[in-house]
Amino acid sequence: MILRSSLVLFAVFCFGLCDDGHEMEEFLKREYSLSKPYQGVGVSGSSHWELMGDALITTDHVRLTPDQQSKQGAIWSRMPCHLRDWELQVHFKVHGRGKKNLNGDGLAVWYTKERMRKGPVFGNRDFFTGLGVFVDTYPNEEKLLEAQRKRYTPRTQRLFPYVLAMVGNGSISYDHDRDGRPSELGGCSAMVRNLKHDSFLFIRYVRRRLTIMLDIDGQHEWRDCLDVPGVRLPQGFYFGASAVTGDLSDNHDLISMKLYQLTVLRSKQEDEEQEEVLVPSVDNMELLRPYADEEGMSSISIFFCVLFSMLGVFLLVVVGLVLYGHWSESRRKRFY
Repeated sequence: MILRSSLVLFAVFCFGLCDDGHEMEEFLKREYSLSKPYQGVGVSGSSHWELMGDALITTDHVRLTPDQQSKQGAIWSRMPCHLRDWELQVHFKVHGRGKKNLNGDGLAVWYTKERMRKGPVFGNRDFFTGLGVFVDTYPNEEKLLEAQRKRYTPRTQRLFPYVLAMVGNGSISYDHDRDGRPSELGGCSAMVRNLKHDSFLFIRYVRRRLTIMLDIDGQHEWRDCLDVPGVRLPQGFYFGASAVTGDLSDNHDLISMKLYQLTVLRSKQEDEEQEEVLVPSVDNMELLRPYADEEGMSSISIFFCVLFSMLGVFLLVVVGLVLYGHWSESRRKRFY
């Protein structure tokens, strides 16, 4: 644990200097953090955290869902967060009896205006207002395309489990059938299931820049997942985590959520120019989308593409032979 704490502190210090040259300090905010022994959580009104659905407390973790079908659970902070710049470190574990692609559905970490609302988005409501970071373990879109005898293009295929982020303003729906692709800010593949070592998710929001990193390889090293500037999140929203299972299932365990206040040195001009954010948004969202809206190619489409390609090649060969025949004939006549 000493090694991990040292690495985290070094990472935060390094990122603070390297991203934009501004120094910053971090302070653990215990009132917004969740860690063992989870004293009073779920049973005391004085606790800063509240359970929902099938979530339950053990001595080692908060189990958002058990490895059973059709379960959903969540844990939410009771206190709105009014920090301008912050960093959230999430210690979690996803494990179960299902084999690859026979498990689901995943978990989510939230910073939203709404709290304690059940729904279809990893156990939370759709059309949410704020930030959602999803650890998606089941490829719904891939299975849908397979059923339609379609396939991804190499540029648009994603490997699951997959971590992605989305910013909602209350009017944007999470597209479950497409695994959130239309509203995705960015993401990365993350093999997080049934690991023997700890899994960590790092979410940082500073100077309107959203950065997500992972430590899932057991090497005590963060690796980049996404880095998006121009993300505008209001203050006064709630942190939470949720998970859901459907026909397939997994244990989704939350071990800790630690929130750090980041103190960033700003000039007086920067403070004066910083207008209050009322509605979550992302600058130039249309330029950030990692995938275009491309339909998968059906088997029939692929067949005709191959057929016409072969016909084209055959036609070129025939034309080439005819031209070569004329050239040979004209050359032969020159010698008589």
